[in-house]
Amino acid sequence: MSGFEVIIYEKRDGIAYITLNRPQALNAYNIKMRDELYEVLGAIKEDADVQVVILKGAGEKAFCAGADLTEFLTAPPPVFAWRARFARDVWGRFLSVPQPVIAALHGYVLGSGIEMSLCCDIRLASDDARFGLPVRGLGIIPAAGGSQTLPRTIGPAAALEMLMSGRWIDAQEALKLKLVNRVLPRPDLLPTAEKLAKKIMSFPQPAARAIKQAVWRGLDLPLAEGLELEAKLGKQLIQMKK
Repeated sequence: MSGFEVIIYEKRDGIAYITLNRPQALNAYNIKMRDELYEVLGAIKEDADVQVVILKGAGEKAFCAGADLTEFLTAPPPVFAWRARFARDVWGRFLSVPQPVIAALHGYVLGSGIEMSLCCDIRLASDDARFGLPVRGLGIIPAAGGSQTLPRTIGPAAALEMLMSGRWIDAQEALKLKLVNRVLPRPDLLPTAEKLAKKIMSFPQPAARAIKQAVWRGLDLPLAEGLELEAKLGKQLIQMKK
């Protein structure tokens, strides 16, 4: 795939790389990025050659510094600009991708940047990463699931503090809160993401996808139903081997 303006899409050896590519704007999430992510995630979902996805940001300063408010909030009239953010459900599309998705996070990871990463399966952060959800100061609430995904990841108390105070946290605190899986020196970030992707790819891919489905779907189920789901997926894997 080619022809994108604000993302870069590459595919090498079973790994799909999505790079947010607005470094001059700290990779702020705008309407064009929404449309291009929606398109590329739909293609990845149907691409049997893609086994793992790595999501990253271009430039030295940011993974994504949040939504481009010049488009989403201040374009006249504001209500139409705000609705535009929801015209395509990029966040639902992230969650529907069956392949494991690794987020490689550096620099500013704010607002929509955090929300995007929370739709990924594994989050690696460089030691210069800074995380925040500064929506309260704008008089709004998260618009991409942050009020739901953040407490599910770090617990309601820590999530409420971040959401209600607007406090930023550094990479080490993010690790302590389990917002990220690992913190790495900046030069090691992408190589570690690629090494992890290759490790995942070394195992049977139907099992990796089944594990992802069991965990994410099971989180919203009572334990008994989650165990039933696990058993069902396990039987499906066994049948595939016959």
